[in-house]
Amino acid sequence: MTEADIQNSIRLALSPHAMVFRTNSGDFWQGERVYSKEFHEDVLIHLRKVQGLPKGFSDLTYFGFDGQAGFIEVKKPRGAIRPEQTNFINLMQSYGYRAGIAQSAEDALKIIGRK
Repeated sequence: MTEADIQNSIRLALSPHAMVFRTNSGDFWQGERVYSKEFHEDVLIHLRKVQGLPKGFSDLTYFGFDGQAGFIEVKKPRGAIRPEQTNFINLMQSYGYRAGIAQSAEDALKIIGRK
């Protein structure tokens, strides 16, 4: 099972309890999309670097129908967590948010207090 598969199973499992959003962190490129006759496909022009969420920000953010919010870092079994991810989870927990690492939908339900 890929990490994307795990994320999708978590999003499905949490959907009765919350709105769940997939987040992207770090830097990425943005530009105008045009069709290239040379490459026979769409390409981006006028590129610019855009900063996303800070490094370590969790993969999924949920907003519970009960008013609670939380952060879930998704990992495959034996997946390594980076120090920035640990720091972010610890910081969010220190603010009183539910936050943790999930390798399955069951883990995610435990993080939000539904199991």
